[in-house]
Amino acid sequence: MSKRLRINLPPVVVAGAYQTGVVLMRNLTRRKVETFCIDCDDSQPGFKTVYGKANLCPNPDTHPEEWERYMIDLATRIGRRPVLIASADQFVTAIADHAARLEPHYIFRPASVATQALLATKKRQYEIADVNGLPVPNTSFVESVEQLRRFASVAQFPCLMKPVHFREWEKLPAGHPLLNQKIALASSPTKLEETYRMVERVTPAVVLQEIIEGPDDAKLVYLSCYGQGGRRLGWCLVRELRTTPIHFGSASVVEPFSDPAVDALCDHFFHSIGYEGLCELELKRDSRDGRIKLIEANPRYSVTADAAPYAGVDLGWLHYQDLIGEPVEPVGWNGRCFHHIVLRRDVNCFRSYLEARLATWADIARTYKSPKFFDFDLRDWRLTVETVIYLLKVLLYPTFRKLFPKRK
Repeated sequence: MSKRLRINLPPVVVAGAYQTGVVLMRNLTRRKVETFCIDCDDSQPGFKTVYGKANLCPNPDTHPEEWERYMIDLATRIGRRPVLIASADQFVTAIADHAARLEPHYIFRPASVATQALLATKKRQYEIADVNGLPVPNTSFVESVEQLRRFASVAQFPCLMKPVHFREWEKLPAGHPLLNQKIALASSPTKLEETYRMVERVTPAVVLQEIIEGPDDAKLVYLSCYGQGGRRLGWCLVRELRTTPIHFGSASVVEPFSDPAVDALCDHFFHSIGYEGLCELELKRDSRDGRIKLIEANPRYSVTADAAPYAGVDLGWLHYQDLIGEPVEPVGWNGRCFHHIVLRRDVNCFRSYLEARLATWADIARTYKSPKFFDFDLRDWRLTVETVIYLLKVLLYPTFRKLFPKRK
């Protein structure tokens, strides 16, 4: 891209101010793009980052009309029609719901956001995957105890329970054991029903699913960007080494991985649905039948997507260029080896792997020999200081309690 074109680059609004949005802002800022972000929670990291201006918006779930008016006003205040990119499921849904009114004010693809919104719900993403050639574990959408019992009568346990949107369990009362959780594990039909009764008043509709058997390092993540007309612009595959919590959590450490068959499976799925935009597919090879199966899809910029630029695939930049009509040369993994680490997650899980004898201290140390950190950036010093303080608290707390045990 010429210097003249870079001077005239449209600004970007990142919808979501969690650290995921921050790293996307950082990558675009380094490309000389003026960046902004929005969120309805001003405690999010984006309100402290050095990489752009954060804006506090209404909650689109509870105040949709106010959110829409705010977004139109924000575009007017920016002064130019900005690119709009989501980094949180909440805003994937909101952009799709308000696409017709937002489109004159923002650069995005109204036709593609509807598909993204469908993939943002657990109910629809498994249906879409199943009918388009991407294997899924035995899954059922239920809205009553009777439907749950029918699923449990034929399912293999243990099984998982998930909210349709993960943020739905944020509505649970303070102190609830599933508050802010993404999944609940049930070892038996009785336990599954007990768990359902804990949430049915707030979220009577849930997704039930058999687990995909296998170790954590059998999990793969396909990171991608598809452009106008469904053309694949950028892609890479990473393997999860540790997750938080162990076995069923989000990735804390990943490394680049090559598997042409998995790559072809994922690419075929996206072409089958005519997908355009950013998306992450989390997958796992089932040790019982050897098949790759979908864990979940994230149709937005994600935590693990931050690993892609280190693999030579700057997904956010590719997506931005495609949206503004610039020609993009497709790019895949450059062969570079590294470990992408989410420090705040890994500090909470590495002991679990040691205790379960799934890793040794040498294994832990190896992943820190070539690190690329999600949440440690010396330039973004405010957020880095918070990360360091958090790490010290978690690491030193066990020693503190040994020296100063709680009084009974």
